[in-house]
Amino acid sequence: MSGEASAEALPYRPCVGVMLIDARGLVFVGQRLDGGQAKGGGTAWQMPQGGIDEGEKPREAALRELVEETGVTAELVEVLAKTDGWLTYDLPPELLGKVWGGKYRGQKQKWFLMRFKGTDDQVKIEQPHQEFARWQWMKAEAMLAEIVPFKRAVYEAVVQAFRTHLA
Repeated sequence: MSGEASAEALPYRPCVGVMLIDARGLVFVGQRLDGGQAKGGGTAWQMPQGGIDEGEKPREAALRELVEETGVTAELVEVLAKTDGWLTYDLPPELLGKVWGGKYRGQKQKWFLMRFKGTDDQVKIEQPHQEFARWQWMKAEAMLAEIVPFKRAVYEAVVQAFRTHLA
């Protein structure tokens, strides 16, 4: 894909994200299996997120993505809040045209805050389409330092939106 004008003509991919917190207010983050790069060349961490299927409501998509990426089922969470409106990010030029079949310029995301009511042994990242190499509970500020730069503004907005629930 060449030029900014062509990127701006592309739509955003509809997507959801889940900020899963434990009883302490720590955030679930997974280390990307595909090696997405973070600051300093390390492997990126992120919260569960993914596309909304046709005809699917954002809350349904968030619960589906949570199961697909973490094995955590709806019975193990309490939905506490969601972001107002959509948060967007643009792909960096080196990824534009390479991900999602080149159909999107980035993502527009609706985020959900969910409290995990289960135990750590109920988190199962080993899934058929596994996204994460490993996972951990992390303070929100520490997580922000590990997010790929092009997603950082969205993650900062999510942390701000859900601040009262965080450690």
